[in-house]
Amino acid sequence: MVSKDVKADDVVATLGDVCAARGLDALTARLAALQTLLAGDLAEVEAALAVVAKNGGTPAHESARHLLELGGKRLRPICVALASHVGSGFTPAALTFAVAVEMIHNATLLHDDVVDLGDRRRGADTARVVYGNAASIFGGDWLLAEALCRVQAAGVEGVLDRMLVVVREMVTAETLQLAARGRVRTSTSEYFKIVQGKTASLFQWAMFAGGRAGGVGTRECEALESYGGMLGLAFQIVDDVLDFAGDPEATGKDLLTDLREGKMTYPLLLAVERDPGLADELEANCRGDEVSVTPEIARRIGRVMSEGGVVQDCLALATRMCRDAAQSLEILPASQARSALQDVALATPLRRK
Repeated sequence: MVSKDVKADDVVATLGDVCAARGLDALTARLAALQTLLAGDLAEVEAALAVVAKNGGTPAHESARHLLELGGKRLRPICVALASHVGSGFTPAALTFAVAVEMIHNATLLHDDVVDLGDRRRGADTARVVYGNAASIFGGDWLLAEALCRVQAAGVEGVLDRMLVVVREMVTAETLQLAARGRVRTSTSEYFKIVQGKTASLFQWAMFAGGRAGGVGTRECEALESYGGMLGLAFQIVDDVLDFAGDPEATGKDLLTDLREGKMTYPLLLAVERDPGLADELEANCRGDEVSVTPEIARRIGRVMSEGGVVQDCLALATRMCRDAAQSLEILPASQARSALQDVALATPLRRK
């Protein structure tokens, strides 16, 4: 069964709490209404996820079940659900796609933890620690294959074809990121190419699939996809900022984890631009594709992140992207679903986990 310690709608509740703390009363109230709108849909998603790997007794199935039971933000299923409500609502196909997109997301996490030798995920031991690397890899493979079979069985025209393209984009982006690990002087254009493939593309699919499941027209689906792409990019930028300026208790991961793994994220690329000597120091501390983060490096990065305005500028970019995402939905008829999607976008740069 799904962990009782993690609620599927935590991402909305957390955004609401942050907005309330900042005195954004109107947005806080709308996010509370969004929780009510999604409660039934997400309960169905959680019930379906709880039995995804229940009948499999292999270590691969155990690995998949282990990660799914740890919960998560469920932001991608939320995107599917809200996109479906732009049309006829949360149909059986929408439920299938919401579950499938979360399965695919979790498949990538199982693989990532093996590639990154990650020990902790969502505040608990990773599946690879509990069941081994091989089981974690095969668990991810199984989730991906099962998700694709479910999408095909739903029989909604164009959705499986689009998903296959997205899977290819995600794999390509992961290989680009692997090749760039430990390369301090990565360009921002290469960073955004990677993020578009590994993060934004799945958000785009979630919006497209939800719209198609709700019977939304072609022009409206294009707007939903555009929204998903910009939201995905902004989401990743905020995620990267939290690696340097987040609260490990809230995020469930240690600060500077990405840097130690040799991943050149957008905040780090800006930091290198604003402190040119930082690149030389990082390169001197590279050990293969990983970076040995000394206390001196951590302090230096901390200074440029705050005093150099890196965190502020990253969040400003994420905010602009989210405003553009919200604006892209203006072609849709006014509805609670459209407003909810716009509110999610506007609140995303404020998230703290």
